[in-house]
Amino acid sequence: MATTAFGQGVSVTPIQQVSAVSAVVNGGNLYEPRIVKNISDAETNTIFKEYKSKLKRQVISKETSNIMRRALESVVAKGGGKAAFIEGYRIGGKTGTAQKVQDGHYLVGNYIMSFMAVVPSNDPKAVLYLAIDNPKHTALLSSYTTTPIARRILLDIIDALDIPKQNGELEKDLEWTDKPTYKVPNVVGMSVDEAKKKLSNFTIKYTGTGSKVKSQSPEAGVKLEENGTVRLLIE
Repeated sequence: MATTAFGQGVSVTPIQQVSAVSAVVNGGNLYEPRIVKNISDAETNTIFKEYKSKLKRQVISKETSNIMRRALESVVAKGGGKAAFIEGYRIGGKTGTAQKVQDGHYLVGNYIMSFMAVVPSNDPKAVLYLAIDNPKHTALLSSYTTTPIARRILLDIIDALDIPKQNGELEKDLEWTDKPTYKVPNVVGMSVDEAKKKLSNFTIKYTGTGSKVKSQSPEAGVKLEENGTVRLLIE
């Protein structure tokens, strides 16, 4: 099992890291890590044995945990974790770059790049730990190496847990490679000419004939990248 070095002779396993981060974001409660949730019959779904989470102790206060969740969200919206940003899902995270140790000495040019993420940051449902052991042919910065991969995994987690979109997220600070985003306005009931003016930042595709907009997709308030497609049903 891979370990991450935090100092000479000191290492922490991924399970320990996930357990620690979970305590930081769940209100400060440190639980004993477990791999297996239960043992059950696949055909009847009968549970033979269930492993309950065991609370060890409270390591930080709820107030501190709330502050840390906001700090982690700011890393993804405005710091080194921006490549893991997902519109509407309030991702929190922290990048990590650890130089590996062997026989009490740091290895030259040998690192573990990692990214820890929580979704959603204001009401955590899942924690993700991603580590790449000694990556090659890349910048030695986790913000470039791990965060794009983490984003793809987080999208799968969101889908698997059916996590809904929500408002109130921090606005992402755009980088030079990012396209600007705009909120889609409500154009239902408007004339086609009025809708065109309102949707000047987007690409419009029409269905039907007539002079007024009957419905639109996506609905008003959704953010799209510049030149994103808005579909209008004309009656």
